[in-house]
Amino acid sequence: MDLKRTWAISRKELIHIRRDPISLLQIILLPVLLLLLYGYALTFDIKNVTLAIYDQERSQLSEDFINQFRGTEYFRLVKYTQSYDELKRLILERRAQAGLMLPYDFSWQYQTGKTATGQALVDGTDSNTANIVLGYIQGVTGAYNQKLLGQRLSAKGPGRQEMPVDSQTRFWFNEDLESRNYIVPGLIAVIMTVVGALLTALTVVRELENGSMEGLMATPLKRTELLLGKLGPYFIIGMFDMAVVMAMGKFLFEVPLRGSPLLLIALAAIFLIATLGQGLLISVTSENQLQAFQMAMLTTFLPSFLLSGFVFSIYLMPLPLQIVSYIVPARYLVTISKGVYLKGLGMNYLWPSAVMLAAAATFFVVMSIKKFVKKIR
Repeated sequence: MDLKRTWAISRKELIHIRRDPISLLQIILLPVLLLLLYGYALTFDIKNVTLAIYDQERSQLSEDFINQFRGTEYFRLVKYTQSYDELKRLILERRAQAGLMLPYDFSWQYQTGKTATGQALVDGTDSNTANIVLGYIQGVTGAYNQKLLGQRLSAKGPGRQEMPVDSQTRFWFNEDLESRNYIVPGLIAVIMTVVGALLTALTVVRELENGSMEGLMATPLKRTELLLGKLGPYFIIGMFDMAVVMAMGKFLFEVPLRGSPLLLIALAAIFLIATLGQGLLISVTSENQLQAFQMAMLTTFLPSFLLSGFVFSIYLMPLPLQIVSYIVPARYLVTISKGVYLKGLGMNYLWPSAVMLAAAATFFVVMSIKKFVKKIR
């Protein structure tokens, strides 16, 4: 392979990109827009849940229980209702996301040694949000139960003031459970897939449609030199976008980077080669640019978003989808990115994912060269 000829093709592609400033601006702005959109809009941190309350008793105990909800940032009390029907209507009209009903004998049940019961109503239209809100309600109720149990034990004498069991929970790696801390590292895989696969998916088929490919193949240029030359500019652009995403993650979203940034960049470069090769394979097997774009969306962007573990945990998926996820390169970069960002992992833990990325890069580049040879013969 002649490196001079390869560089000549890369220079030709760079000139083509430079002469299309609108596309170049889109290439640079697309990662920024995706990161801003998903970084701020895609969040599982639900706060200020609107809460309506129907307190039949209006006692000191019921008011003390309600104050536990007032004292947390997760709930915002919007109204005390006068009837159970009004409570249901507020939830039906989506003026309240949750409702709490305390019966008229709430204090009596507690004072007689029984379990004081109440009812929580949660809008289940969005099942994910409903489960989170339910967890908040159970958390507040559990903390209040622990407080009352401590008061009961203290009342029995100085020898029984300790709680029988005290469970202390500590979260590792994402101590504050901030959604952006695991969304932003995962976004690196999605953004690089978009930049890599979608752009290279059009590069060869565009030459075929324009009729300029025949002229290139009439030269002494080898097919390997042609394809690798076309990958070069997009590799540079992809790594530039990677640097932009990492900078925004650090300075804008303040996501902790506990591991080696050089390791992350090196493994992301391997992933970028894999996605560029995948886009190139799509380009040399497509009949036109529209078909190439649709195939790239179907086989690269959607799998990287849905089957990589970026948003949805892979181990919670049905077994067939878990098996399919092993052939999605973005799965391995998501594992690497979250491991480096949140856990500070090194190569001794990440080498299996790195090997899979290297295998994917080799496979797609080799296959694109072979398919391209068959296409022009």
